[in-house]
Amino acid sequence: MKIFKFGGASIKDVEGVKNLVKVVQQHGSENTLVVISAMGKMTNAFEALIDAYFYKQDALQAKRNHVESFHRNMMDELFEKENEIYLQVDTLFEELDWFLNRNTSQRYNYVYDQIICFGELLSTRIVSAYLKTAQIENNWLDVRNYIKTDSNYRDAKVNWTLTQQIITKKVAMHQLNVTQGFLAGNDTENTTTLGREGSDYTAGIFAYCLNAESVTIWKDVAGVLNADPRVFYETTLLEQISYEEAIEMAFYGASVIHPKTIQPLQSKEIPLYVKSFLNPTAQGTKVSKGAALVPYIPCFIVKKNQVFVSISANDFSFMVENNLSYIFKKLHDYKLKVNLIQNSAISFSICIDNKFGNFDAFFTALKNEFKIEYQKDVDVYTIRHFNTKTKDTITKLGKTLLSQTNKETIQIVLKKK
Repeated sequence: MKIFKFGGASIKDVEGVKNLVKVVQQHGSENTLVVISAMGKMTNAFEALIDAYFYKQDALQAKRNHVESFHRNMMDELFEKENEIYLQVDTLFEELDWFLNRNTSQRYNYVYDQIICFGELLSTRIVSAYLKTAQIENNWLDVRNYIKTDSNYRDAKVNWTLTQQIITKKVAMHQLNVTQGFLAGNDTENTTTLGREGSDYTAGIFAYCLNAESVTIWKDVAGVLNADPRVFYETTLLEQISYEEAIEMAFYGASVIHPKTIQPLQSKEIPLYVKSFLNPTAQGTKVSKGAALVPYIPCFIVKKNQVFVSISANDFSFMVENNLSYIFKKLHDYKLKVNLIQNSAISFSICIDNKFGNFDAFFTALKNEFKIEYQKDVDVYTIRHFNTKTKDTITKLGKTLLSQTNKETIQIVLKKK
């Protein structure tokens, strides 16, 4: 069985949906499970709706109408009016409205997951229906009934034993299946999510549970590049990389492959292909066991809008294990992801991702016990397989706040000029 994953960019418009159908026709309309993200920028649109729900009630209806208009305009170009997709989409918006009107919970992360899921539910319903108009029969699966997690909303942990049992038992392997990325469900039948950009991880979970032949992630780039083309002018396609290299790149923040995706594939040696949906017959990148990096060149990863924090004890005592364990517990409590660590005898420096907006609360919790200095809006540049020339290229971009080097990797924290 093959697993295909299509991101939002691949189905951002009518031509994208039609192109997806062509790719499926060419590469796998049987023995295939297709994982699909929300269309285009719809995840951002649903996040704006969630923001309005909590903070801007007067804008809520407009935000809700925007996402409905987008999907209905898409449908009007793809389907005849009598197609059953219109009833299916009506039902989904009735469910969304019911939640918006009846929910009483003020837990942001819980509400986020219950609303954000409609992006993937709508996109997969539309794609599944359009595949059928092209005479490609398929099963639409609600992934929340297959991938089971704990109740850590917005960053749920997979219950692998239960998920394996359900997927093995329920997925019809010899047919074409269409399901949602990013979403899952807990034991109380509420929606959970696997973390932003988690659709790749969904593909990895299904591949592991179904002992898949391969996973292919279809992107709007040629494959895995040695740098983000949105940041760097010149980039090179990596034809093959090892699981280990992919894990290192994902750990440091490479956005092409979700950090959690590789582990389930590596454990069963399932190859991962990253290919362009714009040029489906091109080679792309293969990620597999023990593969050398081809070509062997420096690879650049950038994490923007980080917070650089230096922490020391108020009495200038050593930063020892009990201090560090307390700080790391607080980082965990406030869901602050650490992307770089450096410590000396009396200070401890970290670069953190404040994606949940909890840094100010973290600072307040620690400021009476430690001396804390910080700078927001810094960038962390990581260079794998660096050399002097590539290091100098990056340091010229701004003021270096911290530099850390090991055998294969250098990380540089910069405040832009």
